[in-house]
Amino acid sequence: MLSRNTIDTIVSTVPVLEVKGTEITTVFYRNLFSSHPELLNIFNHANQQKGRQQTALANTILAAAVYIDNLEAIIPAVKQIAHKHRSLGVKPEHYPIVGEHLLGAIKEVLGNAATDEIIGAWADAYGVIADAFIGIEKEMYEEAASQPAGWEDFKEFTVTDKVKESDVITSFYLKPSDGSTVPAFLPGQYITVRIGIPGEEYLMNRQYSLSAAPGKDYFRISVKRESEENTPEGKVSNYLHDAVEAGSIIEVTVPAGDFVLAADADEPVVFLSGGVGITPFMSMINSIAEQNPGRKVEFINASRSSSHQPFKEELSSLEAELENSKLLYVYEKAKETDRQDARFAKEGYIDADFLREILIDGADYYVCGPVPFLRAIVKGLKELHVEESKIHFEFFGPSLNLEV
Repeated sequence: MLSRNTIDTIVSTVPVLEVKGTEITTVFYRNLFSSHPELLNIFNHANQQKGRQQTALANTILAAAVYIDNLEAIIPAVKQIAHKHRSLGVKPEHYPIVGEHLLGAIKEVLGNAATDEIIGAWADAYGVIADAFIGIEKEMYEEAASQPAGWEDFKEFTVTDKVKESDVITSFYLKPSDGSTVPAFLPGQYITVRIGIPGEEYLMNRQYSLSAAPGKDYFRISVKRESEENTPEGKVSNYLHDAVEAGSIIEVTVPAGDFVLAADADEPVVFLSGGVGITPFMSMINSIAEQNPGRKVEFINASRSSSHQPFKEELSSLEAELENSKLLYVYEKAKETDRQDARFAKEGYIDADFLREILIDGADYYVCGPVPFLRAIVKGLKELHVEESKIHFEFFGPSLNLEV
């Protein structure tokens, strides 16, 4: 339990965190990896290089300071981060290391303004927050290991099939190398894939949504090839596309994540995805087709072009199985042949007028895609008076602030 003085001291740092937060977290990660380079086997190098992890951590620290007197308010965000930590293999022994370097970064950036009182208050607060993460993650590790066919950390899987879904997206079908079954999961969850790329010093972890319905004897992930293969993000996707074939072995974790759908519910559902953000929705819509084909569904995917549009045949088959569904494609650049497709909705981007046309009373809206896409869609839905409780969205990578 934090003292009143500690709480007041933490709250007093909110203005400086709003200004200096990302600078603090940038220094934190630099010093952390300098002292503990082995942690680069856990962290996503691409998110580090792009500054996304630094921004996400700064947002988390700021939220902790704002709600320090009511930490229960940020438990949903803590659980979302804890899912990612469990899937990456973050353990209790990592938290003291993180705490040491976080306090050091605060001192380094704030200089003389980081008084002993401020550092002491943040040390106390970090201890409480770290204990919350450790407790929640402990339960997640135990659940992952105890469920039928579950395990705690990473397990070897064999690639049994590789299927090109579009010009830029390829699916990989994965089965346990030891011949065991795959664990149950909820539609919308993801796994972490860990690979060692020849010539790279550290292992690389990437989290990919499962794109097939639960209940199969395999996992399916669908990976977009990033064009810049010399970036950390491009190195992994290009390696998967170019070097991983049927018979290859990769390591994966038990599914994680709280961006999930109750497939047997009755409320109408609208799926709005941009690019590869379609992947969790493939698991969701397959699950609906299997468990509740009468549910009202609108499925909208925005892609750069029809050649970038994945899962066309699969979605067409699902549309036939679903009794009350609408499938629509939006292309940034459309060909004349695209305009003849009954599923082609418009050229350009999903805008407010388009959202107004596809609104369904009482529907739940699921949104996934790049951050600019998320910002535009979530903002548009709110402006059309869709209740916040009916809007669900997922980030690829660290959670960032959607406010503009």
